[in-house]
Amino acid sequence: MRFLQDMVILGDALLEVTGAYRINYEILGNTEAALHVHVFPRYMTEPEELRKGPVWYYDREYRLSIKFDADRDKELMRQIAKAIQWRL
Repeated sequence: MRFLQDMVILGDALLEVTGAYRINYEILGNTEAALHVHVFPRYMTEPEELRKGPVWYYDREYRLSIKFDADRDKELMRQIAKAIQWRL
């Protein structure tokens, strides 16, 4: 239950910070011996045929082309951390 509560906190923080209209949660556990989740903000600007399906419908090359960049993403991470802390 705590795991799911944490995902709600994260999802709510992402909604606030990113302006997404919805959050998708992909909770998996079949290939690794640990429960894990992928949390995806979804946007109205996405093409409708992709927006209404799982993020895995996006072309794999496109998904993998968006790399984490600590310098570029520093402010976003700060805002998400602040929004999470506010909810704790």
